Formats: sequence, C-alpha cells, structure tokens
Amino acid sequence: MNVKFLLFETYLETIKRSVGSNLFQITWGEVDGEKRDLTNKGQYSCAAHVSSILLWFSEYGLIKMRHVGVSGLVKDMEKCGWHKIDTPKEGCIIQWEGKLKNDEMNEHIGFYIGEDRAISNERDAGTPIEHHYTYEGKRKIEAMYWHHRLDE
Repeated sequence: MNVKFLLFETYLETIKRSVGSNLFQITWGEVDGEKRDLTNKGQYSCAAHVSSILLWFSEYGLIKMRHVGVSGLVKDMEKCGWHKIDTPKEGCIIQWEGKLKNDEMNEHIGFYIGEDRAISNERDAGTPIEHHYTYEGKRKIEAMYWHHRLDE
C-alpha cells in the first residue's frame, strides 16, 4: 500500500475546523516571576492560533515555535521561507493593520480560506471565527504570506 500525506488539504481542513475552538484561548507564561495568561482568555490569541496550526505541520518547516505576538510570528515565518504575495491564495496567511482598542495597538493575523473568506481569532469571543477577508473594508491588509511547501 502506498500512502501519501496531503499537506495542503490537511492544513486547510485544520484551519477550517479551528473555528469556534477554545483550544487557543490560554497561553501560560511567566512575566517577572509571576504566572500569567499571555493571551488574556483569547483576547490576544490570533498569533497563538496561527502559530499553533503551523506547528502541527512543523516537519514541513513551516515554523519553528509557538508565538503570542504577531511581529515575532512574522519574523519566524520569514526565516522559515514564507514570502509575501500580492493576491490572496487559499491557505495563505494574512496580516492586517494594527487597530487601537482599549488604548492598546493590536496587530492581527489569520488565514485566507478562499472565496473572500478568512479565519482569525476574534477578540471579543476569544475564539477563531470565519469572516470576510477584508473585514468588509474595515481593516487594511498589510501583507499576505505563502510557503512553497503548500504547493507540493
């Protein structure tokens, strides 16, 4: 029997099935010797969501470690071969502009799943949701990233 793992199909299915999951809500860390939830019950979980899914496919070199911040995640992705693309492509990663909320600048990142739809962590729900990839024009896309291994 000859079995071939289908990376792209499995990757995309994992992204789609993450919607509504509270799996990414809490990330424990130690800050100045004190144990804290770094993602505040899912309010800051977009990078944790994306990096966790990418780590499930780490044997393909998509990422090196889990992240709770967008800038660290993007740096790791770029080191692992992700490159910017101009047109959304099913499975690509989208980085949206930062938005000021509660006097804090919040960067945002998620996945494009095709047909003008994206999946990213929703701050108020604390879980990944499906939405229009431009947030109906309310959030500017800063960059879109693709990894060549997803073409195989």
